Amino acid sequence: MTRIRVVTDSACDLSADVAAEHGVGVVPLSIRFGDEEFVDGRDLTTEEFWARCKASSVLPETAAPSPGAFQEAFLDAAEQGYDAVLSLSLSGGVSATFQSATAAAEAVEDRFEVRALDSRSMTMGLGLMVLEIAELAAAGADLDTLEARVNELIPRTSVYGVVENLEHLEKGGRIGGARALMGSLLSIKPVVTLVDGVVAEESKQRTRGRSMQYLADKMLGSPPLSRVAITHGAATDIDTFVALLTDLKSEHPLVVGQLGPVVGTHTGPGTIGVCMVTLD
Repeated sequence: MTRIRVVTDSACDLSADVAAEHGVGVVPLSIRFGDEEFVDGRDLTTEEFWARCKASSVLPETAAPSPGAFQEAFLDAAEQGYDAVLSLSLSGGVSATFQSATAAAEAVEDRFEVRALDSRSMTMGLGLMVLEIAELAAAGADLDTLEARVNELIPRTSVYGVVENLEHLEKGGRIGGARALMGSLLSIKPVVTLVDGVVAEESKQRTRGRSMQYLADKMLGSPPLSRVAITHGAATDIDTFVALLTDLKSEHPLVVGQLGPVVGTHTGPGTIGVCMVTLD
């Protein structure tokens, strides 16, 4: 049976235990606060990131992994006896991470086969896709089958988020400055989404409560779900939001976890994210 390793990056927001359980390799991005730089998950835990984010007057920034970091992960898979790697990365529309993975795949192509793919997603949207692909790989699927499944999952995977304000998104260049200013002046609590792998405005709501209800209604009114996850960036009202979803049904159990530093850098404290994968 062909053994294929799935490799992703730390924007997937999978815990170290879950990644290890599924045999997934995770290449970390870096987080910067001013002159200080940290490797995600190694130098800075998610809890430490949010504590620092709340205390710091400097907004954090992210940096994509180098091609060398991906190359090391790919060659490590070869040394462990895998026959090939399926690399699934954070959306190329918001990060150079996919470019680094592609460059690394080309660098090792004469020694080891690597299929580098752009998920067009982020946080647990990417994470849920990785879990499904890892399960298929463990069952013996070949690279062509895995790539085909990724292409099926991309249009079925949605990511939405309630953000406290647009300051982090505007500073990081992830959404237009004019909309950030308008949201600030009108005290709007925006709902954002991903469109073709890029952050876009989904809805403007006057209060956070209305934003959360909008997001809950979006989930409850969705087509039948295969997988669903909720992530949050130190949101004190996460339990209130989860309580709105008592009637939510999906093929796999609901996952609730913390929003990691990579995406959290661009959305800020208080973010609540929803990631959904619909059934075929």
